[in-house]
Amino acid sequence: MSNTRREFLQTGAALAAGLMVGAANKLAAAEVKAALPPGRDTQLPAATVQVPRMKFGNVEISRMVMGVNTLYGFAHFNNNYSGAMRDWYTPEKVCEVLHRANAFGINAFNFVDVPRSGEDLARFQGEGGKMHLIMQVTANNDSADLVRKYKPLALQRRGEETDVAFRNGTMAAERDWCKKARDLGVMVGVGAHNPDVISMVEDQGWDVDFFSGCIYRRSRTPEEWKQVLHGEMMELPNEIYLQSDPARMYKVLRQTAKPCFAFKILAAGRIEDEAGVKQAFRTAFESIKPIDGIYVGMFPRGKDEIRENSEIVHSLLTTA
Repeated sequence: MSNTRREFLQTGAALAAGLMVGAANKLAAAEVKAALPPGRDTQLPAATVQVPRMKFGNVEISRMVMGVNTLYGFAHFNNNYSGAMRDWYTPEKVCEVLHRANAFGINAFNFVDVPRSGEDLARFQGEGGKMHLIMQVTANNDSADLVRKYKPLALQRRGEETDVAFRNGTMAAERDWCKKARDLGVMVGVGAHNPDVISMVEDQGWDVDFFSGCIYRRSRTPEEWKQVLHGEMMELPNEIYLQSDPARMYKVLRQTAKPCFAFKILAAGRIEDEAGVKQAFRTAFESIKPIDGIYVGMFPRGKDEIRENSEIVHSLLTTA
């Protein structure tokens, strides 16, 4: 076959593939628009980029999952930033942002049951919004009640609980929690900020479906921080994010065959310049498995983070 003919066929195949993708994106946009209540169609993006999906249990979810912390003022930065989030994220804004996420193909939500979150979710769903719920479960939550109330896809033990249990030698109680969650008929996961927690669960062969790992080990005790900082100590009212931490968590997430979610890839908003954000997303997807995803909290007060993040993820995963 001549080079000219081969190039023609390759160009034709590429054009056909592009038309198919374009048609699929138009269909996705039409489906999203049809699901939105009156007045919400203005939230649709001009470019119908869709976040690629991964198999998770019996469904397909977006590889970028909507984080919940920003929606309710858990900034992990300082009180002023937390207050700004709470002031901006009215019930109307929460629903608007979730619909905006839906428009870009984000169909999974790392939800937690805190004051007002249930009402906001019900409003979003009543307006036609749809999210698969991967629920964080705190020490104060009743798992059976959460399943009855929200019908989540999965329950995930929150990292704060497992980190403390690992430190105190009470992981047997966390394993019992996983067994009880399994009996509720949902997927079961373990979250952690300490990679050693996930390694221990793996080594002991717990009956869990997935893991979520904070790539920055923000839950160290003052004694552990003193050791990491080589004896130097300072006031620690806020959190410290070490550049050497992500590689440790990413290594553990890669070593398990189970699906995993990496979170705080932007260091809770500390990485905010354009180049740094793109590199953080690139590092995340290069460091995790093809069956893994990320949780990302968004605060689009100053810029359209949902569009920007979705375009970055789409570009990284469709050109890899």
